[in-house]
Amino acid sequence: MTDKKSSYGEHSAGDVVWYHATVTRARREQLNGHRGAVIWFTGLSGSGKSTLAHEVEERLHRLGCRTFVFDGDNVRHGLNSDLGFSIEDRAENIRRIGEMTKLFVEAGVIALTAFISPLHKDRERVRQLVGGQDFIEIYARCPIEVCERRDTKGLYRRARAGEVKDFTGISSPYEPPERPDLILDTGSEPLERCAGRVVALLQQRGVIHTTEGKQA
Repeated sequence: MTDKKSSYGEHSAGDVVWYHATVTRARREQLNGHRGAVIWFTGLSGSGKSTLAHEVEERLHRLGCRTFVFDGDNVRHGLNSDLGFSIEDRAENIRRIGEMTKLFVEAGVIALTAFISPLHKDRERVRQLVGGQDFIEIYARCPIEVCERRDTKGLYRRARAGEVKDFTGISSPYEPPERPDLILDTGSEPLERCAGRVVALLQQRGVIHTTEGKQA
């Protein structure tokens, strides 16, 4: 009896074995001068997730941290260009990002994500995948009325007109985090203050050990 052919050719699943590298996460983190972590920004479209993630990255970069922002639109141009916006495709979108951020954590990098990620179960799956110690969930809380006023793409208007299907907050649900690590009222709180609160949280959690204005 022979193994069935897999998508990789003649190999079976049992032939795929995890390779343990000699350069470990701990060694990478020691070199970087900070821990790897996933900073997961969630919130409605227009809540300011991307703007906030990039502002936090800018501050961390000035501190000498190694970072990368996974932006929802950017990722859908490449890695997830084959996915739509159904509940099933959104779940797969988040699963793939979760796997990517886990690799970045192993590299000792601070990965910041800006995804609506509307369902609690999908965000929780990433938390379990990455590990609770390395997953920091931040809720960009913003009234939908404010999000609509900020909507430069006109997506909310088109969604209310029925031209865009499965749009979160209009025709598709959004489940706010039940116990996020940080809530930011991005509809009223200035960007600078929100970013400062995120950096302070990373210091409190021991992800970074520097203060603004000093190099790592």
